[in-house]
Amino acid sequence: MRRRVVTAALATAGLLLAGCTSEGGDGPGGTDGRTPGAVSGRPSGSPGPGAAPAKGSAEVTATVAEGLDSPWGLAQLPDGGLLVSSRDTGTILRIDAGSGRSTELGEVPGVAPGGEGGLLGLALGPDDRMVYAYVTSDSDNRIVRMAYDPQKPKGQQLGAPDVVLRGIPRGSNHNGGRIAFGPDRMLYAGTGETGDPKLAQDRSSLGGKILRMTPDGEPAKGNPDPDSVVYSYGHRNVQGLAWDAQRRLWAAEFGQNTYDELNLIEPGRNYGWPAVEGGSEDERYTDPVAQWPTEEASPSGIAFAEGSIWMAGLRGERLWRIPLDGTRPAAEPQSFLSGEYGRLRTVAATDDGGLLLLTSETDSRGSPQPDDDRLLRLDVS
Repeated sequence: MRRRVVTAALATAGLLLAGCTSEGGDGPGGTDGRTPGAVSGRPSGSPGPGAAPAKGSAEVTATVAEGLDSPWGLAQLPDGGLLVSSRDTGTILRIDAGSGRSTELGEVPGVAPGGEGGLLGLALGPDDRMVYAYVTSDSDNRIVRMAYDPQKPKGQQLGAPDVVLRGIPRGSNHNGGRIAFGPDRMLYAGTGETGDPKLAQDRSSLGGKILRMTPDGEPAKGNPDPDSVVYSYGHRNVQGLAWDAQRRLWAAEFGQNTYDELNLIEPGRNYGWPAVEGGSEDERYTDPVAQWPTEEASPSGIAFAEGSIWMAGLRGERLWRIPLDGTRPAAEPQSFLSGEYGRLRTVAATDDGGLLLLTSETDSRGSPQPDDDRLLRLDVS
């Protein structure tokens, strides 16, 4: 059984690495096609003397819930309740943060799970009455919204889904899936290129992009193309979105054979995939702020707390802390929980400065134990 002792280790550059063809980790009975090699890390910025301390801490203080089935998305309700999506069952649970009791709100119709697709990211709308979900259907990935009424009977608290945006390419992998409302009250989505790399550079496609739209799914004012929801492009598979205290957007992205990335997102920028993975000398492409050998990360969700970006690793089975000095790292990234809880899918900041963390051992790539999957609460600094 995995130990429950919280550990931390400073990351080092120039490690042996392996590539990532999907979300990281071998599927049952097979390999994931990684090609080992030795290279040196090339972060696109050196650590600075920012306010964030060089060393931090992360301690698991509670298991909020356990026995979750393929959890993926996480949304926090104003009353302290938590919504968790199940990728493979297409259902949404409400979890009481105090007691850990769970209630099934309902099944989202039209979900077609398979591979890395299914019921993925969740977000609560600006009015706190609509639940948004990123869904893989039979024909595409799409964003839907549903009215949420906690006064209705159990199992009937979600209304019928209304499609906000359709036509995001779907595949057996690289479906993206993270959605979040930004400080501008606009809806953002991270998408994948479905294993077809050319989609990332095709600005007419919604695959391999970060999208920005109104709550109704229309192109948001200030987008690079006023008639398009595309906000940035050249991405391989984005599953992490978070804003820092200065309202800057950060995104985590899966690499293939070389590097996973943490990117500072600016509108209209090209982040290089498939021509570039990690940093480069090509001025056409925007370099990542930090990068990792793919065996150390395979990043999914990210959150901002205590002056740092916190990044959940799937294949890496650890939580990364990247302290920030403005738009660059303030110190070397630091890792926690290495191997303690298995694959980590989603991390979210709480109002009191802590974190919530979803594990991902029941997603067909993990080695689940009887209490997997779990929702954990962490104190961090």
